[in-house]
Amino acid sequence: MLDYRLYKGRGSEYIVLLHGIGGNSNIFYKQLKPFLKKYNIVAINMPGHGKSPDIDSYKSRFSFDLIISEILKIMDHLSIRKAHFVGVSLGTIIVHHLLQTEPGRVRSAVLGGAITRLNLFGKSLIKLAWLIRNFIPFMWLYRILAWILMPRGNHKGSRRFFIQEAYKMKRKNFLAWYPLAGDVETTYSNVQEKSADVPKLYISGAEDHMFVREVAEDLRGDGSSELVILEHCGHVCNIEKAEEFNELSLEFMDKHEIKQANIS
Repeated sequence: MLDYRLYKGRGSEYIVLLHGIGGNSNIFYKQLKPFLKKYNIVAINMPGHGKSPDIDSYKSRFSFDLIISEILKIMDHLSIRKAHFVGVSLGTIIVHHLLQTEPGRVRSAVLGGAITRLNLFGKSLIKLAWLIRNFIPFMWLYRILAWILMPRGNHKGSRRFFIQEAYKMKRKNFLAWYPLAGDVETTYSNVQEKSADVPKLYISGAEDHMFVREVAEDLRGDGSSELVILEHCGHVCNIEKAEEFNELSLEFMDKHEIKQANIS
């Protein structure tokens, strides 16, 4: 089972937190206190992160299906039928796959620094990183990618945090995530169709130069989704603009809690 932390809050419903690659559940340190005022929290460490199993320990092929099954095991273990999901970066890709395969387990989804597809530069960067992976230490590679993704001065805090947390990760686990990059577009391809009844809030930074344009284009015509773009903010918006991120997220989840309570 994946490594997770359960935080008991003041409410009866749950929020499941899913982090980005190289980070871990600690990236939500600015969300815990405000979220716990109304919800319980399950903060999950993805395979190869934190104390979760190494990726090569799985007998079956490492895939988004496997990751979803591991997340659902935790929910079933804790008797959580349905939860709000908050994902950041890689976490949004995993939420997208969940929305396509098990939308009934999702009350609502908040997706920060969302990734719906890779642009040409992103695809080229992934290919280049894979080609040179055996010639440089993986932390050099991670640092380079972090600087490209979060280049500005106001991104410094989130960039430093991600690099700091990535030092805790094993090289083999970091590299094992790379082959999944080719599946990113398929994780979003049918989200609008398969999860039309699930409310979704996308929060992106205006300076998230790798992904925000594609997100805005892909969400056009999606009546179940809202997009908020934060000015002077990069990819990791839950850290850079934590106050705004928390306020938007809680308002969104509370609104849909009330709607669902009225329906039932």
